[in-house]
Amino acid sequence: MASKASAVWTGSLKEGKGTISTATGVLNNANYSFATRFEGAATGTTPEELIAAAHASCFSMALGAQLGGAGLTPTKIETHAAVTLAKVGDGFSITKIALTTTASVPNASKEAFDKPHPTPRPVARFRNSSPTTPKSPSTPSWFRRGAQPSSLSTFIAPFRRSP
Repeated sequence: MASKASAVWTGSLKEGKGTISTATGVLNNANYSFATRFEGAATGTTPEELIAAAHASCFSMALGAQLGGAGLTPTKIETHAAVTLAKVGDGFSITKIALTTTASVPNASKEAFDKPHPTPRPVARFRNSSPTTPKSPSTPSWFRRGAQPSSLSTFIAPFRRSP
């Protein structure tokens, strides 16, 4: 399965502009520019915003699959992602992706969430990235019991370039 998108850029870095489109048409010539990415312009998107949307949607689906495997059907899973782009050396890099998830899961007991769970299998991973252990106080108890996180099962997922 290959998802497809395209981007067109015209002009110089600071004065130029671009559009992003997806094969499905969900995005159709969505604007992006230096101003939207680095200066907080109100109109247009950024590559990081698109990564945040992709990560949040993938995480929500993966959590739904894990809950389904435990015999639970969520009525709603809502995930917000914050992607941090920072200057690293002489370039820019995504240094952190913070996920905040709330879920409404009928018939889910506290005991069901407190018992150890098997380590989730990674559903997707960014190339040249590796997850680190979450440090959030909202981390589920099964992380505190020594399970290894995957890039989609962390609540705070700082990514660093693999050696």
